[in-house]
Amino acid sequence: MAMPFRDLARNLPCVAVLILLAWMTPSGATRAGTADSDTAAIIALMHETWDKPDSNLDVGPVVVEADHAVADWTQGERGGRALLRRVDGRWKVVLCSGDPLKEGSNIAAAGVPPETATRLAERLATAEINLPALRRDLLSRFQGTVTMEEHKHH
Repeated sequence: MAMPFRDLARNLPCVAVLILLAWMTPSGATRAGTADSDTAAIIALMHETWDKPDSNLDVGPVVVEADHAVADWTQGERGGRALLRRVDGRWKVVLCSGDPLKEGSNIAAAGVPPETATRLAERLATAEINLPALRRDLLSRFQGTVTMEEHKHH
């Protein structure tokens, strides 16, 4: 049975909240992107870009803040961190480095807003705290910084 107009008007605030909740995902993030979907997209991109028939990439942890992310990766005896940016709804690798991407100031120097860079560094530190020592060592092995604009063919 349809709700009479006066009852609908009286319950309008509740209806508005229900519409808003229906528009949001169960995690509480808007459909524009969730941490889980962003992480999955980033991991897929990195696998597409760097997996080799004899050596798959191991990606993670991945931390996301707004339209930027840092993803840890290892492949065989190598490892490092990638800085990513969402452009037109798609994730792109901006640069790869090692320990410099643990510092908010270095992330900001790559064009990330300072507040976002600080939050990324904080989240990365938290995400990496329980990594095994061998994995942390591999992440630190990447020397220097390589921007992806310099290397269009990875």
